[in-house]
Amino acid sequence: MRLVRTQLAVGSVAVLACGLALGACGSSGPSQALSRTCENVSAVLANGPDPGSDPVGYAEAQVLPLKQVHTTDHDLQTAIDVLDSAYDEYFTTDGSTASSTAVKTAADKLDAICPGATS
Repeated sequence: MRLVRTQLAVGSVAVLACGLALGACGSSGPSQALSRTCENVSAVLANGPDPGSDPVGYAEAQVLPLKQVHTTDHDLQTAIDVLDSAYDEYFTTDGSTASSTAVKTAADKLDAICPGATS
């Protein structure tokens, strides 16, 4: 099981790297940079175990890839970091009620900046 999670994390990082490489091409204004980062976050969160059938495994699979996402947009970076921390706590506490609430709150804040990124 750990090997599968490691492979999923490596795959998530690969998806992120491809997205960052493709996003570096062309002209980039602030809204384009934000849009690319939102797309990268969506790609990361779309990879990994099914969150409905393995929520703790899904949370674990998101921690490393989310740490690899960086942006100059302070609000977006904060939202990514908070979600990353919430997923880490969710995994560490095996899905405690408090950590589940923290994930939901963090996901809502990220979705306010990047609509649909966490769905």
